[in-house]
Amino acid sequence: MRPYATIFPFTALVGQEDLKLALLLNAVNPAIGGVLIRGERGTGKSTAVRALAGLLPEMAVVAGCAYGCHPQGIDGLCDDCQQRKVADNGLPVARRRVPVVTLPLGATEDRVLGTLDLEAALHEGRKRFEPGLLARAHRGILYIDEVNLLEDHLVDILLDVAASGVNVVERESVSFSHPARFLLVGTMNPEEGELRPQLLDRFGICVEVKGISDPQARAEIVRQRLAFEADPRGFLLAHQDSEAQLRIRLEEARQMLPQVQVGEAAMGLAVRLALALGAEGHRADLTTIRVACTLAALEGREEITLADVKKGAVLALRHRLARHPLEDEELDTHRLMEQVEAAAQSPGQESPEPAPPEKKSP
Repeated sequence: MRPYATIFPFTALVGQEDLKLALLLNAVNPAIGGVLIRGERGTGKSTAVRALAGLLPEMAVVAGCAYGCHPQGIDGLCDDCQQRKVADNGLPVARRRVPVVTLPLGATEDRVLGTLDLEAALHEGRKRFEPGLLARAHRGILYIDEVNLLEDHLVDILLDVAASGVNVVERESVSFSHPARFLLVGTMNPEEGELRPQLLDRFGICVEVKGISDPQARAEIVRQRLAFEADPRGFLLAHQDSEAQLRIRLEEARQMLPQVQVGEAAMGLAVRLALALGAEGHRADLTTIRVACTLAALEGREEITLADVKKGAVLALRHRLARHPLEDEELDTHRLMEQVEAAAQSPGQESPEPAPPEKKSP
């Protein structure tokens, strides 16, 4: 029995299909770059994130490592593990569940990044580092609730670390770094303020979540939750097979992903959609293709389809549209899909022929 008796199973979540898909896509392909969840409170966002962690297999880590480094050095080794590997000709192995680290709204930069003891560095000639939340999140999930209410400079730092996979702390002339690769999940309520477009663009994909309006589905949510609270172990046992099947599907998708091929028609559609919908920058095109490849891998296919590209565009373009966020009303998923479909049906614009060079007078 897996030790997640207090974690609601992922396969028991009712509704919020876009949210669940976004999390699974990032679990298979971290290169997508995390997910921003926009919407109302009380819609199961944090429950879904923790359920994803419970779904993922336990990690092999270096025993005693504060950062949870991989014993084989995958994703890098911290300085301490590097020294232990050289000294002991190998590293001791332990197993650990995938961590979910929640970033408190009032967290300071030192608490997030970690702190350096300057006195020890300057007077004793050695670096003494107190790990922060990013160290705990390495190889796990960093969950930021109300990301739009964080100070912009802290969001900038978090996104830079998420992109580079390394946390660098500098104080005066002393610096310390450690690996920090994690799935970044941010949530926000647009009514409480927006992120700057430059920060929005750094999240790989974006989904909208709303309270479910169907009475039967709402009743099922309550029914499932009450059953879980009454008998967590029995509830988890009842979903053990479905969880195992999804776990296998994720592992097979990870193995399939490097084999997925991108045809010229799919590539052209991704570019045309980004241009037609007015997406800013080039991350939209790249993320659309990455999502499309991951969708294909989840379905066991070695080539993406135009339908994969359209679905990838819906997830990748929402927060990158030029009119976003205040110049027009928010696009719900249905309207955005309609716009993507319309743009996909429009004929592509041919590139103009280059003008012939002017002839110089003798």
